[in-house]
Amino acid sequence: MYTSLNPELKNRLTRLARLFCVTPLFSGIIIGVSVTCFLFLLFPQVIYNNKYYDDFSHGLAKNQDSYLNDAQTDVDVIYPMLNKTVAHTLYEEVNVLCWVTTSPENHQNRAKHVKATWGQRCNTLIFISTKEDDDIPTVALPVEENRDNLWGKTRLALQYLYENYYDQADWFLKTDDDTYVIVENLRYMLYTQDPELPVYLGCKFKPFINQGYMSGGAGYVLSKAALKKFATEALPNKTICKEEPLGNEDVELGRCLEAIDVKAANSRDSGGRMRFLPLNLKYFMIPGTLPSDTWLWKYLYYPIEEGISCCSDVAITFHYVRKEEMYIYDYLLYHLRPFGIGFEPKLPEKYQDLHQTVQ
Repeated sequence: MYTSLNPELKNRLTRLARLFCVTPLFSGIIIGVSVTCFLFLLFPQVIYNNKYYDDFSHGLAKNQDSYLNDAQTDVDVIYPMLNKTVAHTLYEEVNVLCWVTTSPENHQNRAKHVKATWGQRCNTLIFISTKEDDDIPTVALPVEENRDNLWGKTRLALQYLYENYYDQADWFLKTDDDTYVIVENLRYMLYTQDPELPVYLGCKFKPFINQGYMSGGAGYVLSKAALKKFATEALPNKTICKEEPLGNEDVELGRCLEAIDVKAANSRDSGGRMRFLPLNLKYFMIPGTLPSDTWLWKYLYYPIEEGISCCSDVAITFHYVRKEEMYIYDYLLYHLRPFGIGFEPKLPEKYQDLHQTVQ
């Protein structure tokens, strides 16, 4: 049919026929790319590989060549600078039960974040509430849930601990659900103390009680002997501990313990710096953050210096810590390391004379 056509026209028809054959290929490519982009915008998880991203963000991507050599990448991943030998020794020798006071509305907002961070370093962790929650889990006590009844809640909690856990721990730490605890530093402080002596430690306040009492928010720790004396001597005596649930838990507990000769000990370090902080760390680090007429300055049993010297290098508790900060503290304490800076800690002799502490 083409034999009679002009050669130039024949060439044009041939190119046109080839174009029609190739066009479906290009059309398919264009449609495929368009559909892919559309799906990515609507459903990024279809294309986004979570497992690969998570591995890569931790320096563990198996399908990518590391920018750094393998030896340096391993250092980043396994933290060889972190020597846990001493911490493990303390864990075995200083048995601490942590009981966290919480409430039903804070089970998910606060309690679960304590459990996910510092709480897992306690030998035993118990959440005291007024409603059972298997997700945490909690111990529900028969007391009305409100701030005015904190004494009643604390009173029942201590009785519960004595009846169920007295033989399972040497020390019993109480905190709020917005308190962060460096449990290793707590064990270090307690290592030289005898749990068979009736004593309790924390951030010492001076009003109301002659020997002072420990701030509830900063947390306080009772020796095994102190818990026993409270449960067997104070609780049965209505003239020592009031039965009514109303009252500030830390003040009322301080009254009870003073009456049965449980010492309110000095928990500061050898430099006189605080280990138990009743407020967020930021209020002590920057001088002038807390006004001079703030209640805290009138309550503190011992004077403190604002700024970096306020707090011990082996501080134990920080109060008013938000849930996000719980994880920040965990990262800074247990993951972040200035390379090449460290120390080899040595433990002192166990059960030294307590008189230096209780004065």
